[in-house]
Amino acid sequence: MSKILVTGATGGLGKAVVENLLKTVGADQISVLVRDPAKAADLQARGVTVRKGDYADYDSLTAAFAGIDKLLLVSGNDITQRVPQHTNVLKAAAAAGVQHLVYTSAQRKTEDGSSAVAFVTEAHLATEKLLKASGLTYTILKNALYLDVLPQFMGPALEIGTIYLPAGEGRGSFASRADMGAACAAVLTGTGHENQSYEIASNESLSFADIAKILSDLSGKEVHYVSPTAEEFGTQLAQAGVPAEGIQMAAGFSVAIAQGEFDLPSSTLEKLLGHKPESAADFLKAAYQL
Repeated sequence: MSKILVTGATGGLGKAVVENLLKTVGADQISVLVRDPAKAADLQARGVTVRKGDYADYDSLTAAFAGIDKLLLVSGNDITQRVPQHTNVLKAAAAAGVQHLVYTSAQRKTEDGSSAVAFVTEAHLATEKLLKASGLTYTILKNALYLDVLPQFMGPALEIGTIYLPAGEGRGSFASRADMGAACAAVLTGTGHENQSYEIASNESLSFADIAKILSDLSGKEVHYVSPTAEEFGTQLAQAGVPAEGIQMAAGFSVAIAQGEFDLPSSTLEKLLGHKPESAADFLKAAYQL
């Protein structure tokens, strides 16, 4: 059996991957990389090996990756440091003899820097290029936008009856973090994924007008979708006390949706899961307890 290591295991996606791995392989085959082992005490209690390491500390990575066959690199949280941190991971994985590295990247339609979220996707593009040149066997998972962030993204849409986002008529192939975690676990435990790049997305593509209708139908309340300009949106958020970084993220992803950056439906997620992914309607029904 392969020894599998999951990075980012205390985060949402990493946790979902580990939980799915535990359904199909023994805990003694699973390791997790964390900066603070205390935060993974629950996993350790279940038989998972906890290894301390930091993307910014190359030596800690080479030690943590010793004896590992398959490694999941969940992209780092600090966008500005992703490329140097990911470079450390790739070099350490190669030095430790890791056989297969799976990387959680992101969906995008354009790669020329014109996207409103180029400030996020450029690090993914750079990491993918480095990974392909590293000599490591790889699988790249281009993850769609999470269904899980929609409630936060849309704000109190049910209470005020309005979704207010500068996403225009753009559509997204949203998928749940739980499904992405299961798909990632399937790649780590399966075969035939070597040197492949996959779109990990729903096979349905929805606009925020569609999502407003779903919420209306589920709740029995009228929910409208209003698409302001990015400038108007930013002004409203600033007046509400949202910090500049939060405004950049919310406006950037909204405008990118308007640009069609995430309108990339795919059947790959369904194939990896062996069943249809969770629909937006089912997710929102549970999220809003409707």
